[in-house]
Amino acid sequence: MSSTLRAPAPAPAATPAPAEEAASPHARRFGLPVATCLVMGNIVGGGIFLLPASVAPFGTISLVAFGVLTAGAIALALVFGRLAQRLPQTGGPYVYARAAFGDFAGFLAAWSYWITAWVSNAALAVAAVGYLAVLFPAIGDHKAAMCLAALLVQWLPALANLAGTRYVGTVQLVATVLKFAPLLLVAVGGLFFFDPANLGPFQATGQSPVGAVSAAAAILLFSYLGVESAAVSAGEVRDPARNVGRATILGTAGAAVVYLLGTLSVFGLVSHEKLVSSEAPFTDAVNAMFSADGGAGGTWGGTLVACAAVISMLGALNGWTLLSAQTPYAAARDGLFPKVFETKKRGVPVAGVLVTAVLASGLTIYNYTLGSDGVFEVLVLVTTFTATVPYLLATAAQIYFLLSGQSERVHRGRLVRDGVLAGLAFAFSMWLVAGSGYAAVYQGVLFLFAGVLVYAAMSARKHRAGHRVTA
Repeated sequence: MSSTLRAPAPAPAATPAPAEEAASPHARRFGLPVATCLVMGNIVGGGIFLLPASVAPFGTISLVAFGVLTAGAIALALVFGRLAQRLPQTGGPYVYARAAFGDFAGFLAAWSYWITAWVSNAALAVAAVGYLAVLFPAIGDHKAAMCLAALLVQWLPALANLAGTRYVGTVQLVATVLKFAPLLLVAVGGLFFFDPANLGPFQATGQSPVGAVSAAAAILLFSYLGVESAAVSAGEVRDPARNVGRATILGTAGAAVVYLLGTLSVFGLVSHEKLVSSEAPFTDAVNAMFSADGGAGGTWGGTLVACAAVISMLGALNGWTLLSAQTPYAAARDGLFPKVFETKKRGVPVAGVLVTAVLASGLTIYNYTLGSDGVFEVLVLVTTFTATVPYLLATAAQIYFLLSGQSERVHRGRLVRDGVLAGLAFAFSMWLVAGSGYAAVYQGVLFLFAGVLVYAAMSARKHRAGHRVTA
C-alpha cells in the first residue's frame, strides 16, 4: 500500500528570523523547564479552579470521565511528541496537517486552533472574574464591573506578550510555580479532611453511563486543552526535536496528577448540593478545611486560593495569547493567512496578539450583554469542538505518515506502538466531538465554515503570486 501512495510535497522549512530580531534582548528561546511550564501552565490554567463545580451536576461519575480523559490526553501528548520530532517547526497541528494533506487541511487546522485560542481566552477571563469577586465582592454585584474586570484580565497578558518572549517565559514560569501552592494544598492536604458523605450520587443526571461520561468529558476537555502548546511554539524552543516531546509528556503527566487528586479532594470537602452552585469551588474547599464552621465563613485559606487562581489564569492567558498568535504566524508565512499576521517583533507575532485580544474582548462583551449565567460552559463547549479539528488532523497526519512508510518521518521500530497511539488519539478526538452536543457542534461548524471564504481568498492570492514568480 505504501508503494502506491504519493506524499504531498513537504511543507517548506521555516524562514529564519531576521538577525536583528534573533539578537533582540527581549527575544529568548525556551529551554525544557520553560517549555514544560508552558504546557502545564496552559493545561492547568483556569479550568481546574472552576470545573469541579461545572461537572458536579453529573455526580461522581465525572471522576470516571476525568480518568478516561486523562488517558486520551496522554495519548495525544505522545502523538504530538512524535510529530514534533519529525517536524520541529512553529505551528504544531497546522504544520503536521499541511505536510500530510496539503494547504487546505493545514488551513483548517490553523483556523480551528486560532478560534480555540481566542475563545478560550474569553472563557478563562470569565472564570477569573469569579475569583476576583471573592477578593473584591463589589465586582460580582454589577455585570458592567464583571465585564470590565474580564477585559482587564485579558489585556494584561497581551501586554506581557508584546514585551517579548523573554517576558512571556518569565511570567509563565512564575505563574506556574505560584498556582501549584493552592492546588497541592487541596489535592494533598484535602485528602486528610475527606468526607465521603459529601460525594453525592454517582450518577445524578439520569443519563446512561456512557452518555453521562461523554457529557462530563465535553466540559472537562477545556482542562486539557494545551497538550500541544510546546509543539505550536516549537520555533521558540531550544532543540525542539528533543525538548518539545519531553515538555509535552512531562507537562501533561504532571497536570493529570494534580487534576485527578484536586478534583477528588474538592468532591470530598464540599457537599454536593453546595458544589453544584459554587462560583469558586477551590475556595470553598479550603474554607471547609480550615474554617471551624465547615466553610460557612470565609478564611485566609480561601482568600489565598482566590489570589492564586487569578494568578494562575493570568499565566494561562499569557501562554494562550502566545499560542493564538503562533499558528496564524506560521500560516501567514505560507500565504494561508493575511500577511499582517507574519509581523514579528521581540520574538512575538504582534498582529496575532492584538487581533486575538480584540476578538476575545468582543466575545466577552457580547456574552456579558446577554447575561453571565452559563457563559463559561457555553464557551467551553464551543472550544470543545473547534479544538478537536486540529487534533483530528494532527493524529490523522501521524497515521498517514505511518501507513505511507515515509522513512524520514517514521521510526519503523516504533511503528506498531505509534500506530496504536495515533489510533487511540484519533478515536478519542472523535468521541469528544460526539460528547460536545448538537449546539456546540452547530456553533463550532459555523465558525469553521466561515474560514472557507478566507481560505479561498488567500489561496487565490497565493496562486496569483506563484504565477508572477514563474512568469
